[in-house]
Amino acid sequence: MKFAVIKTGGKQYIAKEGDSFRIEKIEGEPGGKLVFSEVLLHVDGEASNIGNPTLADKQVEAEIVEQGRAKKVIVMKYLAKSRYKKKNGHRQPFTKVKITSIK
Repeated sequence: MKFAVIKTGGKQYIAKEGDSFRIEKIEGEPGGKLVFSEVLLHVDGEASNIGNPTLADKQVEAEIVEQGRAKKVIVMKYLAKSRYKKKNGHRQPFTKVKITSIK
């Protein structure tokens, strides 16, 4: 089993070839290519490499599938007995990527 742990947008993701997942928004058009150079861990069968903090010779290539915004999240602030109430909505932008290769 071959996989890598990559870091992007302040979060860490397990990347396997053919997998697709949503990451924090990265500029680019659908069909464009991305290269993730911050590889924290690389496992190929029984051999594994752990970065300190990253592996300089490893990289993960991906393709942008779509750019979008997540469902709306309601943010509500309320204080009892003081007639204070605020309601806000937020839609987080994302980029959906598909992993093409792990090198």
